[in-house]
Amino acid sequence: MHLTDSHCHLDDYEDLHAVLTRARDAGVQTLLAIGIGDGPDTMHRALDIARQHDWIYASAGIHPQEAANATPEALAKLAALAEDPRCIAIGEIGLDYYHAANPDIPTQQAAFIAQLAIAAAARKPILIHCRTSELARPEAREKYGTADAWEDLLDLLAKHWPVQGPGGIMHCFSGTPDQAQRSLAANFHLSFAGNLTYPRSTDLREAAVAAPPDRILVETDAPFLAPIPHRGKQNEPALVTHTAAYLANLRGISTEQLAAVTTENFKRLFDLQ
Repeated sequence: MHLTDSHCHLDDYEDLHAVLTRARDAGVQTLLAIGIGDGPDTMHRALDIARQHDWIYASAGIHPQEAANATPEALAKLAALAEDPRCIAIGEIGLDYYHAANPDIPTQQAAFIAQLAIAAAARKPILIHCRTSELARPEAREKYGTADAWEDLLDLLAKHWPVQGPGGIMHCFSGTPDQAQRSLAANFHLSFAGNLTYPRSTDLREAAVAAPPDRILVETDAPFLAPIPHRGKQNEPALVTHTAAYLANLRGISTEQLAAVTTENFKRLFDLQ
């Protein structure tokens, strides 16, 4: 079995060698290491890891919570990283109206638009982070008001990211079935993480069943969002096996079939052999 974890934060681990060994032992043979670091100054760390392992690829990007640091110098660094063939995507980028400590909406949107331009110039797919304030604490709701991150995101993509372009991934997709369909229409893949296995994720499971087989991926978002039965513990790429098995069961296929389909989707999206 060849599983692909399409989104993991490998530079967060102190015991990376052990984490990678467990991943390979579990049948996870391809990883996409997300290059947001602790901010733009360290977004190169994922690429440093990928350069040392032929089965690991990297992205680079400025997370929306770091949007205030999307300076001309940081954007120039991102453009330079995007030139490396091991850097196959720009991200994770997007909008996050969930935490009150995040930058204001205009700052987040400006950083997002700037990075869309870099991705378009590099012809690299994008990895989208989208989190609304709907379930946030009162202080976040007060800050962002009635703004809807999904509506803003899809509007910005319609204006700045052509459907016929290099495409991308709705990372850790957590939206509604309608948002899933609109994302698919905008030429995005849907990547499902451990929260798919959580009891309250009814809408998410509906979207996961309805998505066409050639547009689905699985991920861990490790070290976050461990799937059941490891919920609440530190996540790692080896545990993508649980999400893959859960998604396979939802769709009425074997885990081996799900692994083959999602790996082929990943390779096709990023034009990998």
